[in-house]
Amino acid sequence: MNSLIVRLTAAILLLFCLGGCERHEEPQSTAPLQHPVVDGTIVAVGDSLTAGSGVNEENAYPARLESKLRSTGYNWRVINAGISGETSSGTLSRIHWILKLKPNIVILETGANDGLRGIDPRVTRKNIDETVRILKENNVVVVLAGMKMVSNLGHKFTEEFYSNYRTIAVKYNLILIPFFLAGVAGDPSLNQVDGIHPTTEGYRIITETVYPYVTKAIDLRK
Repeated sequence: MNSLIVRLTAAILLLFCLGGCERHEEPQSTAPLQHPVVDGTIVAVGDSLTAGSGVNEENAYPARLESKLRSTGYNWRVINAGISGETSSGTLSRIHWILKLKPNIVILETGANDGLRGIDPRVTRKNIDETVRILKENNVVVVLAGMKMVSNLGHKFTEEFYSNYRTIAVKYNLILIPFFLAGVAGDPSLNQVDGIHPTTEGYRIITETVYPYVTKAIDLRK
């Protein structure tokens, strides 16, 4: 009987020890997720021309721009924050969300949908002006992408629309891309069948257009 009690006691102690060891085993240390170290963040804000409607994400200009920057020694992240169909009012309404992305630089491409819808250029100017003001207030360098409108809307409308960008750029001392679609707009070989959205090759050209203005903005951040 005593022998049985000893054996049962030993078995219980062994189970307790194994269980205790299992419960109190030190967890294996795991290395934290490593995010690539970058020198800064650029957020490309805009409509479908920024989003890359009709092409793969890697062929839209923000992805191409990041690749070009990296290949030329600029270790910067470029976030595509384009939304198809967005007007300047929509851009203004989400600018505080954009700021949550912690941008050092914003490439602001907006207004094309305003023009196509015949929205009063004064409304477009007011929206872009307020968007820029908020960005500047938060110490963001703004690269403003100039946009032109189709001539069938009338000379007065197209001139007032285009002049908005220069007026705002001068007011806030911004880096201005004179025409975002330079060398692409109006060329059927560089646009999709709708005649509005660039092809992959069209986006390559846009990237080349945008690049020097962005590197200038990066230099301002140094």
